[in-house]
Amino acid sequence: MQGPTIIVTGTDTGIGKTVFAAALAGALGGWYWKPVQAGIEEDGTDADRAARLSGLPRERVLPEAYCLETPCSPHLAAEIDGVVIDPARLALPQVDGPLVVEGAGGVLVPISRSETYADQFARWGEPVVLAARTSLGTINHTLLSIEALRARGVPLLGVAFIGDPVEDSEATICAMGQVKRLGRLPLIDPLTPEALRSAFAANFHLEDFTA
Repeated sequence: MQGPTIIVTGTDTGIGKTVFAAALAGALGGWYWKPVQAGIEEDGTDADRAARLSGLPRERVLPEAYCLETPCSPHLAAEIDGVVIDPARLALPQVDGPLVVEGAGGVLVPISRSETYADQFARWGEPVVLAARTSLGTINHTLLSIEALRARGVPLLGVAFIGDPVEDSEATICAMGQVKRLGRLPLIDPLTPEALRSAFAANFHLEDFTA
C-alpha cells in the first residue's frame, strides 16, 4: 500500500540534503527517489550515497528518471547533454510504503527554462521538508525558500536544520517563518550508516513526518 510521500528540498546545494533524506528514508523503512541527478561524483550518484547510508535494501533506492552527466543546474545540464526533461517522467512512483523524494539544490533551481523545482513540488502536492544549514546566511536563505514554497501553495512540514547548533538562527527562522522546527542533524564524522541512524533517532521525532 502506498505510504506517505515526503519531499526533501534544501535552501542551497551541498548542505547535507542527501544525508538527511537517506536518514529519513531509512528511519521510515521506506523508499528513496531522486528524480533528476545532475553530475556524478567519484563515489557515484546521490542515489548511490543514499543506498549506502540509509540501510535500505538497494531495490528500495529507485533509479533516477534522468541521470545527467554535467554537474550544474538540471535545466542547463539537460541542454548540454542533449536531453529534454519531460514532466510526465517526473510523476511520483507508486511504491509499497513511505517514499522520500529528494530535489536538487535549492527550492528555485530550474528544471527547465520555464519551471523550477518549487513548481514541480506544487504539481506533486505532497508535503515538503526544507533542509537548511545552520551557518551564516541561513536566515535569509531559509525565509526566502519558505516564501517561495508558500507562494505556490506547497505544504510545508517544517525545517530540518543541518550542522552545529545556532539557537538564535534556528529559533528566528521558525518564528518569523511560522514553521515547525523538526530538529537538527549534527555533522557526523565519520559518517556511517550506524552513526547516521543514531543521530537521526536522537534529534528527530518520526511522528512529525508521519502524522
